[in-house]
Amino acid sequence: MADRETLYGKTPEELAALCGGMGMPRFAARQIARWLYVRHTEDPLLMTDIAAVHRQRLAERFAPAFNAPERVTESADGTKKYLFCIPGGHAVESAYIPDGERATLCVSSQAGCRMGCKFCATGRQGLQRSLTAAEILNQIVSLPERDKLTNIVFMGMGEPLDNTGEVLRALEILTAEWGFGWSPTRITLSTAGVVPELRRFLDATKVHLAVSLHNPFHEERAEIMPVERAWPVAEVAAILREYDFTHQRRVSFEYIVMSGLNDSPRHIRELTRLLNGIKCRINLIRFHKIPDSPYFSPDDAAMIRFRDALTARGIQTTIRASRGEDIQAACGLLSAKGAQ
Repeated sequence: MADRETLYGKTPEELAALCGGMGMPRFAARQIARWLYVRHTEDPLLMTDIAAVHRQRLAERFAPAFNAPERVTESADGTKKYLFCIPGGHAVESAYIPDGERATLCVSSQAGCRMGCKFCATGRQGLQRSLTAAEILNQIVSLPERDKLTNIVFMGMGEPLDNTGEVLRALEILTAEWGFGWSPTRITLSTAGVVPELRRFLDATKVHLAVSLHNPFHEERAEIMPVERAWPVAEVAAILREYDFTHQRRVSFEYIVMSGLNDSPRHIRELTRLLNGIKCRINLIRFHKIPDSPYFSPDDAAMIRFRDALTARGIQTTIRASRGEDIQAACGLLSAKGAQ
Protein backbone atom coordinates (compact mmCIF):
# COMPACT_ATOMS: atom_id res chain seq x y z
CA MET A 1 0.00 0.00 0.00
CA ALA A 2 2.92 2.33 0.73
CA ASP A 3 3.79 2.75 -2.97
CA ARG A 4 0.25 3.77 -3.97
CA GLU A 5 -0.73 7.43 -3.84
CA THR A 6 -3.62 8.68 -1.73
CA LEU A 7 -6.65 10.76 -2.65
CA TYR A 8 -6.37 12.56 0.65
CA GLY A 9 -4.10 15.58 0.34
CA LYS A 10 -5.13 16.51 -3.21
CA THR A 11 -6.58 19.91 -4.04
CA PRO A 12 -9.75 20.37 -6.15
CA GLU A 13 -7.57 21.32 -9.14
CA GLU A 14 -5.60 18.10 -8.80
CA LEU A 15 -8.78 16.12 -8.28
CA ALA A 16 -10.29 17.71 -11.42
CA ALA A 17 -7.26 16.67 -13.47
CA LEU A 18 -7.52 13.19 -11.99
CA CYS A 19 -11.21 12.94 -12.85
CA GLY A 20 -10.52 14.06 -16.40
CA GLY A 21 -7.82 11.43 -16.79
CA MET A 22 -10.11 8.69 -15.49
CA GLY A 23 -13.05 9.61 -17.70
CA MET A 24 -15.07 11.07 -14.84
CA PRO A 25 -16.97 14.36 -15.02
CA ARG A 26 -14.82 17.19 -13.71
CA PHE A 27 -17.53 18.31 -11.28
CA ALA A 28 -16.89 15.06 -9.44
CA ALA A 29 -13.72 16.70 -8.08
CA ARG A 30 -15.77 18.95 -5.81
CA GLN A 31 -17.84 16.00 -4.67
CA ILE A 32 -14.68 14.06 -3.80
CA ALA A 33 -13.20 17.06 -1.98
CA ARG A 34 -16.35 17.36 0.12
CA TRP A 35 -16.16 13.70 1.09
CA LEU A 36 -12.48 13.98 1.95
CA TYR A 37 -12.29 17.26 3.84
CA VAL A 38 -15.78 18.04 5.10
CA ARG A 39 -17.02 14.55 5.89
CA HIS A 40 -13.53 13.13 6.51
CA THR A 41 -14.37 10.05 4.45
CA GLU A 42 -11.54 8.77 2.29
CA ASP A 43 -12.98 5.43 1.15
CA PRO A 44 -14.23 5.98 -2.43
CA LEU A 45 -16.72 3.15 -2.03
CA LEU A 46 -18.61 5.29 0.50
CA MET A 47 -18.86 8.32 -1.81
CA THR A 48 -22.45 7.59 -2.76
CA ASP A 49 -23.04 10.57 -5.08
CA ILE A 50 -20.33 9.26 -7.46
CA ALA A 51 -21.13 6.60 -10.02
CA ALA A 52 -20.46 3.07 -8.75
CA VAL A 53 -18.06 2.24 -11.57
CA HIS A 54 -15.93 5.31 -10.75
CA ARG A 55 -16.00 4.56 -7.03
CA GLN A 56 -14.62 1.11 -7.73
CA ARG A 57 -11.84 2.41 -9.97
CA LEU A 58 -10.83 5.00 -7.38
CA ALA A 59 -10.77 2.37 -4.64
CA GLU A 60 -8.52 0.15 -6.74
CA ARG A 61 -6.09 2.94 -7.57
CA PHE A 62 -5.68 4.84 -4.29
CA ALA A 63 -4.45 3.68 -0.92
CA PRO A 64 -5.96 4.77 2.42
CA ALA A 65 -4.23 7.72 4.08
CA PHE A 66 -5.80 7.60 7.54
CA ASN A 67 -3.67 5.92 10.16
CA ALA A 68 -4.71 5.81 13.81
CA PRO A 69 -2.07 6.57 16.45
CA GLU A 70 -0.04 3.61 17.63
CA ARG A 71 0.47 4.88 21.15
CA VAL A 72 -0.72 7.60 23.49
CA THR A 73 0.70 8.86 26.77
CA GLU A 74 -1.28 11.20 29.00
CA SER A 75 0.02 13.78 31.44
CA ALA A 76 -1.47 14.63 34.80
CA ASP A 77 -2.27 18.07 33.34
CA GLY A 78 -4.36 16.55 30.51
CA THR A 79 -1.76 16.86 27.76
CA LYS A 80 -1.66 13.81 25.49
CA LYS A 81 1.19 12.79 23.24
CA TYR A 82 0.32 10.62 20.25
CA LEU A 83 2.75 8.48 18.27
CA PHE A 84 1.97 7.80 14.61
CA CYS A 85 3.81 5.26 12.47
CA ILE A 86 4.36 6.20 8.82
CA PRO A 87 5.60 4.17 5.83
CA GLY A 88 9.30 3.47 5.92
CA GLY A 89 9.31 2.37 9.54
CA HIS A 90 9.42 5.92 10.93
CA ALA A 91 7.47 7.49 13.77
CA VAL A 92 6.15 11.02 14.29
CA GLU A 93 4.46 12.71 17.21
CA SER A 94 1.65 15.12 17.85
CA ALA A 95 0.68 16.66 21.18
CA TYR A 96 -2.87 17.47 22.24
CA ILE A 97 -2.94 20.31 24.78
CA PRO A 98 -6.29 21.16 26.41
CA ASP A 99 -6.54 24.46 28.26
CA GLY A 100 -10.02 25.46 29.36
CA GLU A 101 -12.09 26.19 26.27
CA ARG A 102 -8.97 26.07 24.10
CA ALA A 103 -7.64 22.78 22.70
CA THR A 104 -4.41 22.95 20.69
CA LEU A 105 -2.80 20.24 18.59
CA CYS A 106 0.93 20.43 17.91
CA VAL A 107 1.64 18.60 14.64
CA SER A 108 4.82 17.36 12.98
CA SER A 109 5.90 18.11 9.42
CA GLN A 110 8.87 15.73 9.21
CA ALA A 111 10.12 12.52 10.73
CA GLY A 112 13.28 13.74 12.40
CA CYS A 113 14.87 17.05 11.45
CA ARG A 114 18.01 18.24 9.70
CA MET A 115 18.32 21.53 11.62
CA GLY A 116 20.39 19.93 14.41
CA CYS A 117 19.42 22.28 17.26
CA LYS A 118 21.40 21.09 20.26
CA PHE A 119 18.60 21.54 22.78
CA CYS A 120 16.10 19.47 20.76
CA ALA A 121 15.60 15.70 20.92
CA THR A 122 14.25 15.61 17.36
CA GLY A 123 17.41 17.25 16.03
CA ARG A 124 19.49 14.38 17.36
CA GLN A 125 17.64 11.97 15.07
CA GLY A 126 18.59 13.73 11.85
CA LEU A 127 16.13 13.94 8.98
CA GLN A 128 14.49 10.62 8.15
CA ARG A 129 11.99 12.01 5.66
CA SER A 130 9.47 14.77 5.12
CA LEU A 131 5.77 14.10 5.54
CA THR A 132 3.21 14.41 2.81
CA ALA A 133 0.24 16.73 3.26
CA ALA A 134 -1.91 13.66 3.87
CA GLU A 135 0.44 12.47 6.64
CA ILE A 136 0.40 15.91 8.24
CA LEU A 137 -3.40 16.09 8.10
CA ASN A 138 -3.74 12.53 9.35
CA GLN A 139 -2.44 13.70 12.74
CA ILE A 140 -5.53 15.91 12.92
CA VAL A 141 -8.18 13.72 11.27
CA SER A 142 -7.24 10.54 13.16
CA LEU A 143 -7.10 12.25 16.54
CA PRO A 144 -9.79 11.06 18.98
CA GLU A 145 -10.23 14.71 20.06
CA ARG A 146 -10.47 15.99 16.48
CA ASP A 147 -13.82 17.71 16.96
CA LYS A 148 -12.63 19.50 20.11
CA LEU A 149 -9.69 21.26 18.44
CA THR A 150 -9.64 25.05 18.43
CA ASN A 151 -6.03 25.64 17.31
CA ILE A 152 -3.23 23.92 15.40
CA VAL A 153 0.46 24.72 15.71
CA PHE A 154 3.16 23.41 13.37
CA MET A 155 5.66 23.08 16.21
CA GLY A 156 6.17 19.34 16.39
CA MET A 157 8.94 17.30 14.83
CA GLY A 158 10.72 18.80 11.85
CA GLU A 159 11.22 22.22 10.28
CA PRO A 160 8.05 23.16 8.38
CA LEU A 161 9.93 25.41 5.94
CA ASP A 162 12.22 22.51 5.06
CA ASN A 163 9.06 20.86 3.70
CA THR A 164 7.35 23.97 2.37
CA GLY A 165 5.43 22.47 -0.55
CA GLU A 166 3.60 19.83 1.48
CA VAL A 167 3.09 22.16 4.45
CA LEU A 168 1.52 24.82 2.22
CA ARG A 169 -0.70 22.15 0.68
CA ALA A 170 -1.83 21.08 4.16
CA LEU A 171 -2.45 24.71 5.14
CA GLU A 172 -4.51 25.29 2.00
CA ILE A 173 -6.69 22.28 2.78
CA LEU A 174 -7.09 23.41 6.39
CA THR A 175 -8.15 26.96 5.52
CA ALA A 176 -9.96 26.66 2.17
CA GLU A 177 -13.73 26.90 1.92
CA TRP A 178 -13.73 23.53 0.13
CA GLY A 179 -11.48 22.06 2.83
CA PHE A 180 -11.67 22.19 6.60
CA GLY A 181 -12.77 25.83 6.42
CA TRP A 182 -10.63 26.91 9.38
CA SER A 183 -9.73 30.56 9.89
CA PRO A 184 -5.97 31.13 9.38
CA THR A 185 -5.97 32.85 12.78
CA ARG A 186 -6.41 29.43 14.41
CA ILE A 187 -3.09 28.18 13.00
CA THR A 188 0.53 29.01 13.81
CA LEU A 189 3.66 27.83 12.01
CA SER A 190 7.00 27.77 13.78
CA THR A 191 10.30 28.04 11.94
CA ALA A 192 13.97 28.23 12.88
CA GLY A 193 14.33 30.74 10.05
CA VAL A 194 14.75 29.13 6.62
CA VAL A 195 15.16 32.43 4.81
CA PRO A 196 14.71 31.22 1.19
CA GLU A 197 11.27 29.80 2.06
CA LEU A 198 10.10 32.48 4.50
CA ARG A 199 8.76 34.93 1.91
CA ARG A 200 7.01 32.11 0.06
CA PHE A 201 5.20 31.15 3.26
CA LEU A 202 4.32 34.73 4.22
CA ASP A 203 2.98 35.51 0.74
CA ALA A 204 1.02 32.27 0.36
CA THR A 205 -0.80 32.17 3.71
CA LYS A 206 -2.27 34.33 6.44
CA VAL A 207 -1.53 31.99 9.35
CA HIS A 208 0.45 33.21 12.33
CA LEU A 209 4.23 32.89 12.43
CA ALA A 210 6.48 31.91 15.32
CA VAL A 211 10.26 32.19 14.96
CA SER A 212 12.49 29.97 17.09
CA LEU A 213 15.02 32.51 18.31
CA HIS A 214 16.63 31.35 21.58
CA ASN A 215 19.65 33.67 21.33
CA PRO A 216 20.02 37.10 19.66
CA PHE A 217 23.80 36.93 19.17
CA HIS A 218 24.99 35.39 15.90
CA GLU A 219 27.87 33.30 17.23
CA GLU A 220 26.03 32.15 20.33
CA ARG A 221 22.90 31.21 18.38
CA ALA A 222 25.03 29.35 15.84
CA GLU A 223 26.47 27.25 18.66
CA ILE A 224 23.06 25.87 19.55
CA MET A 225 21.27 26.33 16.20
CA PRO A 226 23.40 25.51 13.12
CA VAL A 227 20.73 27.12 10.90
CA GLU A 228 22.14 30.47 12.04
CA ARG A 229 25.29 29.85 9.94
CA ALA A 230 23.27 29.60 6.75
CA TRP A 231 20.49 32.06 7.53
CA PRO A 232 21.21 34.52 10.35
CA VAL A 233 18.22 35.55 12.41
CA ALA A 234 19.06 39.15 11.55
CA GLU A 235 18.04 38.33 7.95
CA VAL A 236 14.79 36.86 9.23
CA ALA A 237 14.10 40.04 11.21
CA ALA A 238 14.82 42.19 8.15
CA ILE A 239 12.25 40.27 6.10
CA LEU A 240 9.63 40.49 8.84
CA ARG A 241 9.95 44.28 8.94
CA GLU A 242 8.55 44.31 5.39
CA TYR A 243 5.25 42.70 6.46
CA ASP A 244 2.26 44.03 8.36
CA PHE A 245 1.65 42.27 11.65
CA THR A 246 -0.60 44.94 13.11
CA HIS A 247 -3.95 43.39 12.24
CA GLN A 248 -5.12 39.76 12.45
CA ARG A 249 -1.83 38.08 11.62
CA ARG A 250 0.74 37.84 14.40
CA VAL A 251 4.43 37.11 14.65
CA SER A 252 6.02 35.86 17.84
CA PHE A 253 9.50 34.78 18.84
CA GLU A 254 9.96 31.59 20.82
CA TYR A 255 12.76 31.81 23.35
CA ILE A 256 13.78 28.74 25.33
CA VAL A 257 15.47 30.07 28.45
CA MET A 258 18.57 28.13 29.45
CA SER A 259 20.08 29.16 32.75
CA GLY A 260 23.35 31.04 32.38
CA LEU A 261 23.39 30.65 28.60
CA ASN A 262 20.93 33.15 27.12
CA ASP A 263 19.29 35.01 30.02
CA SER A 264 21.68 37.83 30.88
CA PRO A 265 21.14 41.63 30.70
CA ARG A 266 23.21 41.80 27.51
CA HIS A 267 20.84 39.30 25.89
CA ILE A 268 17.94 41.54 26.83
CA ARG A 269 19.66 44.56 25.25
CA GLU A 270 20.44 42.65 22.05
CA LEU A 271 16.90 41.25 21.79
CA THR A 272 15.59 44.80 22.01
CA ARG A 273 17.91 45.93 19.22
CA LEU A 274 17.24 42.89 16.99
CA LEU A 275 13.45 43.14 17.19
CA ASN A 276 13.22 46.90 16.86
CA GLY A 277 10.55 47.83 14.32
CA ILE A 278 8.70 44.49 14.45
CA LYS A 279 5.33 44.37 16.19
CA CYS A 280 5.70 41.07 18.00
CA ARG A 281 5.69 39.23 21.25
CA ILE A 282 8.29 36.99 22.88
CA ASN A 283 7.17 33.71 24.38
CA LEU A 284 9.58 32.56 27.07
CA ILE A 285 9.75 28.80 27.44
CA ARG A 286 11.42 27.05 30.31
CA PHE A 287 13.98 24.55 29.01
CA HIS A 288 12.67 20.97 29.17
CA LYS A 289 15.49 18.68 30.12
CA ILE A 290 16.37 16.03 27.55
CA PRO A 291 18.74 13.09 28.15
CA ASP A 292 22.47 13.95 28.22
CA SER A 293 21.84 17.67 27.72
CA PRO A 294 24.31 20.16 29.25
CA TYR A 295 21.62 22.85 29.56
CA PHE A 296 19.61 23.72 32.65
CA SER A 297 16.24 25.26 33.34
CA PRO A 298 16.06 28.54 35.27
CA ASP A 299 13.93 28.88 38.37
CA ASP A 300 10.64 30.79 38.48
CA ALA A 301 12.24 33.96 39.82
CA ALA A 302 14.75 34.09 36.96
CA MET A 303 11.99 33.60 34.37
CA ILE A 304 9.95 36.42 35.89
CA ARG A 305 12.96 38.78 36.01
CA PHE A 306 13.72 38.08 32.36
CA ARG A 307 10.10 38.64 31.35
CA ASP A 308 9.77 41.86 33.31
CA ALA A 309 13.01 43.28 31.90
CA LEU A 310 11.85 42.70 28.31
CA THR A 311 8.41 44.10 29.06
CA ALA A 312 9.99 47.22 30.51
CA ARG A 313 11.76 47.73 27.18
CA GLY A 314 8.46 47.70 25.31
CA ILE A 315 8.40 44.10 24.09
CA GLN A 316 5.24 42.18 24.96
CA THR A 317 6.59 39.11 26.74
CA THR A 318 4.85 36.11 28.25
CA ILE A 319 5.99 32.98 30.04
CA ARG A 320 4.49 29.94 28.42
CA ALA A 321 3.26 27.38 30.92
CA SER A 322 5.14 24.07 30.72
CA ARG A 323 2.85 21.20 29.81
CA GLY A 324 3.29 17.45 29.75
CA GLU A 325 6.71 17.30 31.40
CA ASP A 326 5.78 14.05 33.17
CA ILE A 327 5.22 12.36 29.78
CA GLN A 328 8.34 13.82 28.13
CA ALA A 329 6.35 16.15 25.90
CA ALA A 330 9.44 17.78 24.40
CA CYS A 331 9.53 17.09 20.66
CA GLY A 332 11.19 13.86 19.63
CA LEU A 333 11.34 12.00 22.93
CA LEU A 334 8.38 9.69 22.35
CA SER A 335 9.29 8.95 18.73
CA ALA A 336 12.86 8.12 19.74
CA LYS A 337 11.50 5.57 22.20
CA GLY A 338 9.03 4.29 19.62
CA ALA A 339 11.85 3.62 17.19
CA GLN A 340 13.74 1.50 19.70
